[in-house]
This record gives sequence, structure tokens and C-alpha cells, in this order.
Amino acid sequence: MKTKAAVLLEMGRPMPYAATRPLEVLEVDLEGPGLGEVLVEVKAAGLCHSDLSAVDGTRPWPLPLVLGHEAAGIVRAVGPGVGDLAEGDHVVFSFVPMCGNCRYCAAGRPHLCERGVQANREGRLLTGARRFSLEGRPLHHHLGVAAFSQFTVAARESLVPIPKEVPLETAALFGCAVATGVGAVLNTARVEEGASVAVLGLGGVGLAAVMGAALAGAHPIVAVDLLPHKVELARGLGATHGVVVGDGDAAEAVREITGGGADYAFETAGSVAAMELAYRATRRGGVTVTVGLPQPERMLALPAVGLTAEERTLKGSYMGSSNPRRDVPRFLALYRAGRLPVDRLLTGTLPLEAINEGLDRLAQGEAVRQIVIP
Repeated sequence: MKTKAAVLLEMGRPMPYAATRPLEVLEVDLEGPGLGEVLVEVKAAGLCHSDLSAVDGTRPWPLPLVLGHEAAGIVRAVGPGVGDLAEGDHVVFSFVPMCGNCRYCAAGRPHLCERGVQANREGRLLTGARRFSLEGRPLHHHLGVAAFSQFTVAARESLVPIPKEVPLETAALFGCAVATGVGAVLNTARVEEGASVAVLGLGGVGLAAVMGAALAGAHPIVAVDLLPHKVELARGLGATHGVVVGDGDAAEAVREITGGGADYAFETAGSVAAMELAYRATRRGGVTVTVGLPQPERMLALPAVGLTAEERTLKGSYMGSSNPRRDVPRFLALYRAGRLPVDRLLTGTLPLEAINEGLDRLAQGEAVRQIVIP
């Protein structure tokens, strides 16, 4: 079949993306689903900093690439061997497919699935296939999802069924922003009620972490960002205090608000400078959680003695340490109960043809989550 898709042919084109057009909207070929695969009509796809990092080359991927990893859609066909999904089912995509058999899946840590990560790095589905092509040339799948397309084929392990009552534009965010941000608080750090929390970097993931901290009963919750309007948005999502980076020493401001430093500090900006700031903002005996993905060659330097003498913990959180089959349904239930105001992350919608303009708004901090409607 034919489908319209946003394809990344070359990394590193400069801004403004509206002029340089790093994503080209093309008509491409899409094979039907093979063994263990599902054809999905993509109804909503979030535009995320992880997509931007592929465009600017911060996170290199094999090219050419059908981009997009945070999405929701409707099942249109299932391949052989798929017996628990049917045409018409609504699904959220997981950007790490879970094989269920490797040592990490067996240990309850499917977000680190060995086979899933390897398939993602190669731009293939968990089944090993690539189903997109252009003029006979294979196209790679971004994180097993390739959501910036009217239709996509995914491995069954990349899909989580959801209730049809949930709006798909909102549901899309549960595959990345919510799973990663809320999951970092509840799964990775396991923040306890009354603990102090700082969140540094207030994009979609950071704001979801603020919501997760509020859900956990943390207090105070300090939201930190370069942009004042994002700090104000975080206040509306549960942050009790805000700090604008550049208005003095941000780490010292957090330490003053929390009485010596946060019990938990979450870095979600993907910046080494933000990681260092988060560490300085954490108290003795506290936990610093890195959620953002910096450029792979960047190194983090910290005072080594503090890890021991101050009994600090520095830990990473990938995909919010989430098990999508468990966490997407439970986070959706909390959203439907009014306890996770995820709708407030939505900045607006845009057609596939305007995706490069959307990248500019994202890079300039003008938008939190824009939803592409393929």
C-alpha cells in the first residue's frame, strides 16, 4: 500500500527548519504486516525532543528514517500469530518493544529489553523486518514506531491496547512523555509522600514528572527552567515553587526552598549542564535522577567524594523504568480519574505537511507537545 510519511534523509540541517526542511513528506510504500506484526492507522503523534535530537544529529540513527515514536492509532490489520488484537482496536505505541524473553524482561525491566534496544538501533522492528520503502530502497523505522506516517506497521510487542473512550490525541502522550516523566518519579525514584522534589527542564517529560511528583504527594515541588512561561505552566500542574535559570544561582535557589537541597532532583533537559545543576540541587543523602538524553560523547564530571561522604545516589531513568503493558493502563486510569491532567501538555495540532514548522516551535521552547495528525 501507499502511505504519506515524514522521512529524515539527512541529519544536521540548520534552523530554521521551515526553510531547510529536514523532514520531507513523501509518498512511500508500506508492506502489510508479517508474522507477529500489526498494521496501524496513526491518528495522533507527538512531536518530542527525541525527534528533534534525530533531526539535529544529537542522537544519530540509521538513515533514511521514518521519524516519530510517541503515538496512538487504530488497528487496521493483524499479521499471522497475532491473536489478542483485532481490527478497530485502539492502541498506544511503546518505543521499546518488549520481547518478554531476555534477562531484563524476565527481571521485570522490559524498558531495557536487549532485543528491543538492538532492533531500535538497527532501525528495524522486533521481528527484524523493515516494512517501509521508497522507490525500492528500504526505509528505517524510528524506535519500532515510525509514527509520522498515515499508516505504519509495528511488532505486536510495540503496542498496548487502550479503551476507545480515551481521545487518541491525548493517549499518544502516554507512550513517551507520561511513561517517561511520571514513571521516573513513581518507578525509578519511588518518591515517597512528603519528600522534596526538584524538576529541571520543563518540556513534556519534565512537566509529566511534575505531575508525577504531585501524584506522589511530594512537597515542596520546585520547577526549574530557562523559560518563565514553562515555570508558570508547571505551577498549574502541581509545582509549589518555580525557579528561572539565569535569575541567580538556580541550584542555590532550590536548596533554599527545600531547606538544604531536594530529596529527589530530576533532570529532563538532556543537558550535561542541567545534570550538574540537578546534582548540586540535591541534598546530602538525596537522589539525582537523569532522564534526558545528552549527545553520546558528552561526559559528566562530579565531585567523586560526595557520592560516598554524602551518601548520594545518581541514577539513570530510561522510559521512566516503565513496563508499558502495566503502566500505560494504570496511568490512563489515573488520567480518567482526574489525577493526571495530561491534556494540559497539549499545545495544539498540525498536519504532517507542517511538521518542520513544528520542529522550530519545539526547538525555540514555544510548544510543549504538538500533535501531528497524519
